[in-house]
Amino acid sequence: MLSNEWPTLPFGDWKDTCQTIHMWTQIVGKIRLALTPLENHWWNTTLYITPSGLTTSTIYYKDRLLKIDFDFDSHRLLITASSNQRKEIPLKSIPVAEFYKEVMTALNDLKINVNIWTTPVEVEERIPFENDYKHHTYDPVYAHRFWQVLAQSSRVMTDFRSKFIGKVSPVHFFWGAFDLAVTRFSGRSAPVHPGVANCPPHVMIEAYSHEVSSCGFWPGAEGNAGGTSSVIEPFYYSYAYPEPDGFKDFTILPKEAFYNSNLSEFILPYEAVQKSNNPDATLMDFLQSTYIAAATTAKWDRSKLERQ
Repeated sequence: MLSNEWPTLPFGDWKDTCQTIHMWTQIVGKIRLALTPLENHWWNTTLYITPSGLTTSTIYYKDRLLKIDFDFDSHRLLITASSNQRKEIPLKSIPVAEFYKEVMTALNDLKINVNIWTTPVEVEERIPFENDYKHHTYDPVYAHRFWQVLAQSSRVMTDFRSKFIGKVSPVHFFWGAFDLAVTRFSGRSAPVHPGVANCPPHVMIEAYSHEVSSCGFWPGAEGNAGGTSSVIEPFYYSYAYPEPDGFKDFTILPKEAFYNSNLSEFILPYEAVQKSNNPDATLMDFLQSTYIAAATTAKWDRSKLERQ
């Protein structure tokens, strides 16, 4: 259940589970990608927060409806099709290759035929799903904590989103980068995006076709700099594309937030929110002040874009 508690989520304690769930969500996300028509900025591919996990929402397959849900309460993957047809796959410590096989078998049993590109994206280690026996860990305690952080964050981000009357994305989960995000648009076109590693160029060109101020939550990662393994702890981020002059030097809130030159983003460690006396207000201060930084320095027409 969702409570007012913001749980601790130290990446080192659940990194193996995080990496496994990341690959599982890529499998499910690629199924949605394969079965849905393109929407602007790839909004047709994302997952959404539910009372117990993440969902594809409704997918239309020929004359039938399909939905796939990660349930991090009862720890099941639920595949539901029209006429109450249903398959369940337990979420437990199994290799990605086995999970992939079970999902595709379940879809075939439901007479849903879909082929996906099985190479993961936006990650350094790109093991095709059917060959991935490295990622095989599932800790139900941390899986539930991860959902709880997403749910709490989504709740605050939804409130933040409601204050904008211009074009704005849903609060949604991108399975490529493995982050929860909401993006505001100025209405102006943007220069062609230069691209990112391990992601086809056309993906980023579509995603950043227009000027944005985007924010979200990322659960962390394991890095390797100079041959030394390191851990990046969870954080909230906010960036502008294209980044306007003066953006990185703008005064923002709260005091724990800072501009990261390597990422070209403002960063607020999750721990600062989790330990705050008022996590909602702390996170909202970050979201709002960094948006103001983007909109002010890029000279957005705020009178037409914001709810007065």
